[in-house]
Amino acid sequence: MEAAPSNRGLLKIGQGKSTVAPIPIPSVPDDSILVKTVAVALNPTDWQTLDEVPAPGFSHSLLGVDAAGIVVEIGKGVTKDFKIGDRVAGFSHGGNDRNPVTGTFANYILMKGDVSLHIPPSMSFEDAATLPCGIGTVGLAFYRHLELPTLTFPVEEKSGGPGPYILIYGGSSATGSLAIQFAKLSGLTVITTASPRNFDFVKSLGADHVLDYHDPEVGSKINALTSNTLHLVLDTIAVPSSSSICAAALSTSPSPDTKLLYVTLLPIAMSRPEVKNIFFLAYTISGEEFEIEGEVWPASPEDNSLARVFIGLFDGLLREGRIKTHPVGLREGGLEGILGGMMEMKEGKVSGQKLVYRISDEQ
Repeated sequence: MEAAPSNRGLLKIGQGKSTVAPIPIPSVPDDSILVKTVAVALNPTDWQTLDEVPAPGFSHSLLGVDAAGIVVEIGKGVTKDFKIGDRVAGFSHGGNDRNPVTGTFANYILMKGDVSLHIPPSMSFEDAATLPCGIGTVGLAFYRHLELPTLTFPVEEKSGGPGPYILIYGGSSATGSLAIQFAKLSGLTVITTASPRNFDFVKSLGADHVLDYHDPEVGSKINALTSNTLHLVLDTIAVPSSSSICAAALSTSPSPDTKLLYVTLLPIAMSRPEVKNIFFLAYTISGEEFEIEGEVWPASPEDNSLARVFIGLFDGLLREGRIKTHPVGLREGGLEGILGGMMEMKEGKVSGQKLVYRISDEQ
């Protein structure tokens, strides 16, 4: 007789404290799918969430946001065309004090069905696990906060001359590499920053201009390159030095109807008050309220609806093989090994790749 499935997860049990422990297999809400996890990918938010002060009354929460696996149960409210046994990649809010069963670092996990991805047959679980968080982030950054026209599938190649400039600061990051590709699909002229060792990589993704962020004059060089017209910036690094470079790069004399938009993945100051400084979190694509370090983020049905559109776009692009995934740094150790990878990231030892861990032996 086959043994009943069991579940274990990497749990946050206090500020900076975690453990791998048995947990129940979660019941499936109407809008969710239950997934047997095959591979998970790490993101900076994983160690940042572990280090956050938990909410009053906190007991534990499941960590992790990116995963790929196999559908084992489907909520009755899911409208996307999933079947039991489908290969799926998705995003879940790990370290969620409001809902501690969400997260991806476990054998069996929940994903929001209508904002999850079909994995094409040609793609490995490891590659697929690198995608969901980045897709949610780039989709909201571009189509909500940078106010670009929302693309739908099929996407035609843009014709005509060069499009408006966009600066994607940190092009060799996992989010930056997807942002470059989405920007090219939108017909933009892409400027990005990277270390010289990653120049060829970001150019292979479609970047039109690549500059070394170590150069003390990089901001003014970008401003000159764009003839003082840059008004769209996505800062995937979001530290004081990146903000200063972006401030120097942005136009100082935009036309009256042009907004200067600086979109970031962490709350960071922008020295120029005329620039609209937008910090957001991709967790809003869940359509649910959440809380981080005492700040309540209201539910955003609008972001959830938008995500359904751009996730559908991405499904089509994956089927056609038009998206390059981020380089994978495959690590050993399964659930028990993840904390070591999180510490590598926290210490700045990971560059140009996304750490991935196998959780089961499915192929």
